[in-house]
Amino acid sequence: MRRIASRLVTAAICGVLTLVVVATFAAPAGASTKCTNHDGCVLVLRVSGLIDPVIVDFVEQSARSVSRAGGYVATVVEIDSDGATVSNAELARFVGRLRHTDVPTTTWVGTGEQVRGAAAEMVAVLPRSAMAALSRIGEIGDQRLPVSKFGPEMDGSRSVLRNGTISAGTARDLGVVSRAVPTLQQYVATLHGVATHSVTRKGKAETELDSSVVFSKPEIGPQALHTIASPAVTYLLFAVGIGLLLFEFFTAGVGVAGVIGAASALGAGYGLGVLPFRTWALVLLVAAGIAFGIDIQAGVPRVWTVVGMGGWIVGSFWLFNGVHLPYPALATGIAGMAVAMISGMPAMVRARFGTPTIGRDWMIGETGEVTTAVAPDGVLVIRGAQWRARTNRATPLAVGDIGRVVAIDGLTLEVEPEEGGARDHRERRASAS
Repeated sequence: MRRIASRLVTAAICGVLTLVVVATFAAPAGASTKCTNHDGCVLVLRVSGLIDPVIVDFVEQSARSVSRAGGYVATVVEIDSDGATVSNAELARFVGRLRHTDVPTTTWVGTGEQVRGAAAEMVAVLPRSAMAALSRIGEIGDQRLPVSKFGPEMDGSRSVLRNGTISAGTARDLGVVSRAVPTLQQYVATLHGVATHSVTRKGKAETELDSSVVFSKPEIGPQALHTIASPAVTYLLFAVGIGLLLFEFFTAGVGVAGVIGAASALGAGYGLGVLPFRTWALVLLVAAGIAFGIDIQAGVPRVWTVVGMGGWIVGSFWLFNGVHLPYPALATGIAGMAVAMISGMPAMVRARFGTPTIGRDWMIGETGEVTTAVAPDGVLVIRGAQWRARTNRATPLAVGDIGRVVAIDGLTLEVEPEEGGARDHRERRASAS
């Protein structure tokens, strides 16, 4: 047990160091404020996924880092988002600040992209927002931005936004956005202060930009944290963490699985700290892992594996509250856990600790060398094969000691010291047989 605890502590430390390395590069960075074009610049911030603290910091700092004096004439948030994970108060503060930046800030929904929930509210309340063809907006649900400050968003004909989505043209007609424009360049050309000129191509007049467009997105560190805090990645990291930590507990591994498992679990912990989740569902998933461990220790999937899979399925479906877990990720997590716990993990346990004990009564009385302290559980090597071993707590065996087999319980050998074994231990084994 001390060796297992040591491996898990090492794994946890390595996992923490992994997140520290990511966090070192995670300070949100604003866009460069330098604009070298005398006709001015437009800053375009590319945002995808849920609006979480990383995105809030990135957009705020970037929008506030540019100024009219620095040559910028507009900031455009190009957005593709299913909602927000920040609190209502934080969301209101964030959107309110974007409405009062030195350089006007607006939003653009690109071709084929969709904005839902709180992200749709953000698009609706920022002035001069626009959408491209094939984009959609809606499914706001209950309005999160305070009506007293931002006004009602779903009055009258705009009530369709509550539970459904609408096209760019419909959004323009209802006043949700100011324009429906085919491309980002054409939209930028309509913004106040942007310099343009007209050219004729094939007899058709076209507008070209004189102002420069500067694109920006979160740097690698913040982007990594933003990715981790997505429902799909958080859920899959949680599943990987549970699986690998179980492997580390019950197969006497060398620690690699524990390090990766601990790092995955810490990543999932970060994601759960950002995403809204149901506590009872998380507890159910952890309990499912404990149920899996009972049968993994025996090396055979039995009733506890069935119980664990039931808990895992229910917990997976109901884990997140208010954000959508994509079905491919859900299916991968459930199917992967089923394969690992019903087939993969028991097979690895059996392979790790030798052949089945059926017909191995000859092993009783055999001696072997302890390679992992048996106190009371550990590993014993007999004739070159590793076996899980267990002894009486009164007679622990250290690494290098010689142990004698006194009984066999499934895949586990009951052992005692070669000399000085506990008398009550042998008597209990004899009476049980």
